[in-house]
Amino acid sequence: MAKVFGIGGIFFKSKDPDKLIEWYTKWLGMDFGEYKSTEFKKEQLPEKWFGVISPFKLTTDYFNPSKKDFMINLVVDDVDEALEQVKEGGGQITGEIERHEYGTFGWFIDPEGNKVELWKP
Repeated sequence: MAKVFGIGGIFFKSKDPDKLIEWYTKWLGMDFGEYKSTEFKKEQLPEKWFGVISPFKLTTDYFNPSKKDFMINLVVDDVDEALEQVKEGGGQITGEIERHEYGTFGWFIDPEGNKVELWKP
């Protein structure tokens, strides 16, 4: 039986992909390259990193205040600093930073209303 080993990508529609790429590049340092996508190579990821796929009930409020049916999780090296950058860039910080034994989490809404969870393992 074939087995899934990880998330190969996150693909979503955007009102203005070029503008959103510029925003993520400026405020979170993501390099989208010639194919307008960014790669996360395993040698660049923190030692305790892992990927997650998790369906939520239709009634969940975990994605609030976004009205979208998905949430993106990005691994970062510093949640506090990344949220400050996002805030400076006009992103809407949502919720309080949470620190757990498996990592630190923070959330924001990007310029197109997508909720993004930041995680430092």
